[in-house]
Amino acid sequence: MELQPQSEAAAPRRKALSRRTKAAIIVRLVEAGGLSLPLSERPEAQQAALARDMARLRYIDRATLEAVAHEFAEEREGVGLAFPGDIDRALAVLEGQISAHAAAELRREAGLGRDRDPWVRIAELDAARLVRVLEEESVEVGAVMLSKLPVPRAAELLGQLPGERARRISLAVSRTAAVRPDTVRRIGQAIVERLEAEPPSAFAAEPVQRLGAILNFSPAATRNRVLEEIEAEDASFAEGVRRAIFTFANIPARIDPRDVPKITREVDQAELIRALAAASALEEEKAAAEFILANMSQRMAGQLREEMEALGKLRPEEGEAAMNAVVAAIRALEEAGEIVLTAEEV
Repeated sequence: MELQPQSEAAAPRRKALSRRTKAAIIVRLVEAGGLSLPLSERPEAQQAALARDMARLRYIDRATLEAVAHEFAEEREGVGLAFPGDIDRALAVLEGQISAHAAAELRREAGLGRDRDPWVRIAELDAARLVRVLEEESVEVGAVMLSKLPVPRAAELLGQLPGERARRISLAVSRTAAVRPDTVRRIGQAIVERLEAEPPSAFAAEPVQRLGAILNFSPAATRNRVLEEIEAEDASFAEGVRRAIFTFANIPARIDPRDVPKITREVDQAELIRALAAASALEEEKAAAEFILANMSQRMAGQLREEMEALGKLRPEEGEAAMNAVVAAIRALEEAGEIVLTAEEV
């Protein structure tokens, strides 16, 4: 199997293909077919070698292309089972099957690795851990972090920060233009090492999320009293809990109007009628009931209004249970990735 290198275009002798060159041909063939390969997941040294091999080639004849493609297809057919290839992917496969402590120990033993982009690992981490880094590190580190993460992820994290912290980090982004690539990589490595060194938690969620979830389904009087008492002791923690809480009254501020039909389909109609009737009689929840009715078909809204009027007065606990059922449906849709809750200023 042979090719004509660009630097040897006029030479009479032809050179046999190396496996690296064959790989470059396959990548070019796949790309010409309109597909793409996840090359960024490969070590950077391999990515650079591939680019050099592709740059060196000028053309190959059809017979050589067919021979390389045939050899590649034969090798693929001979593969019985492929394994992850590194500890991060192996742990992703085993997620939920081994303990968090064992996973953390394996990552510490393996280390980051010279060829592993730390920012790929950082982008895979859950939002709560990354928000904590943004809150505790310098604003300059936070600015670099937001600049390196995918834009939707960076926007999600920025929305979860307290207003003043978000403002300072946003301003610091303007100062990141002169930061050298090797400095950015070292910052990423330091963040990964810090997070991997943290002892595993006995709880799946952060304290703010845990308390927020509990207060979500607590009676409104209990929720307000607890938040007031927490705020008196720890204003920052109270602010985080308020952000984590999602109640019926938050629906207009945090739900996309286009998602209302999805939500109403997930709630039993009798429960929905009770929730809307109860909310319509409450000062804080009234706007949420109107928001739901305004963002469905007017025929359906009219039917529900008639049912609400016929229902009569509800006991407070019945109304609260019905509104909590709507909130639970929204949370379930969010966890399934069907809807997104927008951030709300506290």
